[in-house]
Amino acid sequence: MHQKSSGRIRLSSFQLIVFGFAGVIILGALLLMLPAASSSGTAASFSDALFTATSAVCVTGLVVRDTALQWSVFGQAVILALIQIGGMGIISVAVLFGMVSGRKISLMQRSTLQDAISAPQVGGIVKLARFIITTSLIIEVSGAVALMPVFCRSFGPKGIWMSFFHSISAFCNAGFDILGSETGSFSSLTGFGDNLYVVLVIGLLIIIGGIGFLTWEDLALHGLRFRKYRMQTKVVLVTTAVLIAVPLLLFFFHEYADLPGKERFCAAFFQAVTPRTAGFNTANLSAMSGAGRAVMVVLMLIGGSPGSTAGGMKTTTAAVLFANIAAVFRRRKNARYFGRRIEDTVVKNASTILTLYLVLSITGAVVISTLEGLSFGECVFESVSAIGTVGLSLGMTPSLSLVSRLVLICLMYFGRVGGLTLIFATFREKRKEKLRCPVEQIAVG
Repeated sequence: MHQKSSGRIRLSSFQLIVFGFAGVIILGALLLMLPAASSSGTAASFSDALFTATSAVCVTGLVVRDTALQWSVFGQAVILALIQIGGMGIISVAVLFGMVSGRKISLMQRSTLQDAISAPQVGGIVKLARFIITTSLIIEVSGAVALMPVFCRSFGPKGIWMSFFHSISAFCNAGFDILGSETGSFSSLTGFGDNLYVVLVIGLLIIIGGIGFLTWEDLALHGLRFRKYRMQTKVVLVTTAVLIAVPLLLFFFHEYADLPGKERFCAAFFQAVTPRTAGFNTANLSAMSGAGRAVMVVLMLIGGSPGSTAGGMKTTTAAVLFANIAAVFRRRKNARYFGRRIEDTVVKNASTILTLYLVLSITGAVVISTLEGLSFGECVFESVSAIGTVGLSLGMTPSLSLVSRLVLICLMYFGRVGGLTLIFATFREKRKEKLRCPVEQIAVG
């Protein structure tokens, strides 16, 4: 935070992102506390409203009340607006309003937008923001139109609202659903688990939203010419493909081997896609084996890609760490991908992010397990789901105490804003070191 000579406080771009998310969460919680937001017409408690608003803005999907049964159409619309803002990014939405009103986008706003969507440079950032917003709306509307035949056939005119809600929720990797009144509370998409069409549409929306805005730009600019993509785009696409294909095969041949052919593929494909970081589910997660849950925990930690609607450590973080491991094994000085060297600072950032996610998720699981008397393994699944902004649950979240809910709220907020963003927002930028400490060896491993 910087103090200007005029007495005005100037926030850094990272602080604007942190406070922006917090402000929208508080506003959303207050709106959800209105009697009109509840289906019963009575005001929701602050803890329920705060948890729901945090989960929506952080596009997580963990809920303490079934979205269809607890909230009215107005309440659901508030949740959907929070999901849209959280998915596209606070700053992106602010820039949208600025462009619509005809106001000039300042250099500070451009810099903040660059940090918010992980863009490589400030130049052309407004054009990129316009591309992101336009493409997002086109994809969401297309997804809703694709879902309408199924939902309208099943639920009548109400299916139109359901189609838009689930298309936006899937694209933003939020995992909120409003099917509880039709298929049972907290049912998610289990009623459509054997519907290959719905599984593919929702799955594709999740994948498209999770690969990142910069990846879209590269694909739009270069089409299918893989060699012309930026290194980051290549890493994102290859890592995403591996993280879908490997779990799909594992689930297909092990976890769901007793299901018929089509149902088996639907279950395997969707459970491979949804942990990164959508939060929908088409199968009973509590019935999964220990190995299956462990795979899902890893996928939830990794999450989507930088500058996307998804959370988690990010695919590039996992890829950089893997490249660094390969460099150590092969005795190379630097990690590399596709003939390009990765800077040491990037490897340090990736290691820091991994450590933060592991420490916070395990600490959260220990606290919840101690307070609630639940098994540590189940609590790890829940805490990783929160910090990865996934929303998958083994069913324990609605019954948690206030303190445990606050732990999950903090984890969701950290996971959406990002560890490095919080660190850079909290600590001032240090001056360049003029003196360096002497080197001394320390043994590791």
